[in-house]
Amino acid sequence: MTEHASAFAPLRYPAFRNLWGATLISNFGGMVQAVGAAWLMTQLTDSATMIALVQASNTLPIMALALVSGALADIFDRRRLLLLAQGFMAVVSVLLAVVAWHGGVTPWMLLGFTFLIGAGQAVYNPPWQASQGDLVPRRDLPAAVSLNSVGFNLMRSVGPAAGGFITAAFGAPVAFVINALSYLPLIGALIRWRPQAAPRTMTPEPFFAAVGAGLRYVALSPNLMRVIARGALFGFAAIAVLALLPLVAARHPEGGSLLLGALLGCYGMGAIGGALLNPRIRARFNNEKIVRTAFAGFALAAATLALTDSVWAHAAAMLPAGASWVLALSLFNVTVQLSTPRWVVARALALYQTAVFGGMAAGAWVWGMTAGVYGIETAFLSAAGLLALGALIGFWFTAPEFGAVDLDPVNRFQEPQLSLDLRGRSGPIMVMVDYQIDQSDVPEFLRLMRQRRAIRRRDGARNWALLRDLENPAMWSESYHIATWDEYVRHNLRRTKTDNQVTEALRVLHRGEGAPHVHRMIERHNVTPADDIPLRGKIEIPH
Repeated sequence: MTEHASAFAPLRYPAFRNLWGATLISNFGGMVQAVGAAWLMTQLTDSATMIALVQASNTLPIMALALVSGALADIFDRRRLLLLAQGFMAVVSVLLAVVAWHGGVTPWMLLGFTFLIGAGQAVYNPPWQASQGDLVPRRDLPAAVSLNSVGFNLMRSVGPAAGGFITAAFGAPVAFVINALSYLPLIGALIRWRPQAAPRTMTPEPFFAAVGAGLRYVALSPNLMRVIARGALFGFAAIAVLALLPLVAARHPEGGSLLLGALLGCYGMGAIGGALLNPRIRARFNNEKIVRTAFAGFALAAATLALTDSVWAHAAAMLPAGASWVLALSLFNVTVQLSTPRWVVARALALYQTAVFGGMAAGAWVWGMTAGVYGIETAFLSAAGLLALGALIGFWFTAPEFGAVDLDPVNRFQEPQLSLDLRGRSGPIMVMVDYQIDQSDVPEFLRLMRQRRAIRRRDGARNWALLRDLENPAMWSESYHIATWDEYVRHNLRRTKTDNQVTEALRVLHRGEGAPHVHRMIERHNVTPADDIPLRGKIEIPH
């Protein structure tokens, strides 16, 4: 295998290596805590819905808060956000351990604590995922995402088994204490990490504008919408296995928390295998075949849990389930990262995680209700049928390939020297770009303009229109509006190298002298002298 394809290539970079190792310890604590919480809930109540809601309470805040965190991660220092999230989760875990140690935990209190830990994870995930591009070069980004999956699922192999033993031998409070201590190495690694800060050329984007820009970019990116929709469906259906697994373990007389930990360990082993084989699988198959296989593999696992009572069959079913989980979600994650420019990558990842974890939260509740009313066999078979449908959907909505476009910024824009004393918040700004196009080139010009319209709108333009001069049909004008001058500058700084290919192609078609002329104008809806903007120096009117 070449170095480029190696799953371990990111470990060559010290910052990634240190954070990855510390994350292993944190993930171990999280797995121990998850088993302790799931098993404690089975001791506090026999409600299938409440037991399934342990999983939902950990994923619901990720759906609710991921976009907020993604916007903050694209605006502010990601390292500080990561430290804040880890510190918050450590404090909540200590409080949970103290309350559980004194026997004061109730079912709803346990759900509340797991919700708060999930909220910390919701703040942590988008900046951590977006930071992968700061830790490793672009060529190693797929391997970095896979290696993170390896680390997480390595701990999912040993953590639940250890958690089951610790919970059985010492009780859930000890599991919570171990989780609280596991945050310390990662907090230390984040304190030592000193990422190179990108130079800021202007003030940070306002929070609500940043949220809107992220929503707009994803909504106007068909490939991203396709990935997000498939990810949400996969999360909704596949979570049935993890949410109802405590009930499967509790049905076996020889089971208990040890069996739950062992089944989760098999799941983690399958996930490790899937992550390690990921580079070879990606080299041999296109993305859609991998996604269909992942849906089908998880459907097979859910059906096996429904149709047999054998512990060994259940353990065997967890292997393809784990592999399918990591193959699907790591591919979705990498596709989002490699299909999104750096200025909005955290927000795109946040929206992806909102959809996936929202699907998981809703699925955990739905499958818990289904199991409570109709039995866990019906819940598993229904989930398996939905997963099979998710595989078939790929024949109509194919998963996109990634890496085909260059999303690095062009960095050619230079803010023009203005003759009016404009402020950053001044606006709205109207922009018009004039082209002179031969009639024979009009079909190609219109094709390029369709692409230009999508790019402009995705990067923040409003009211885009293409105008043609009635008296001189060779003259065309592209017009659009931007809310403020600062937004206009950001709009131009967002242009990627792939976007710039459309700009260059339009310049080739332009038959006028020089480049297409750009008019930048500020709109005025009042005409009183008090509404005027002062000049910068004296302006001479040409004769």
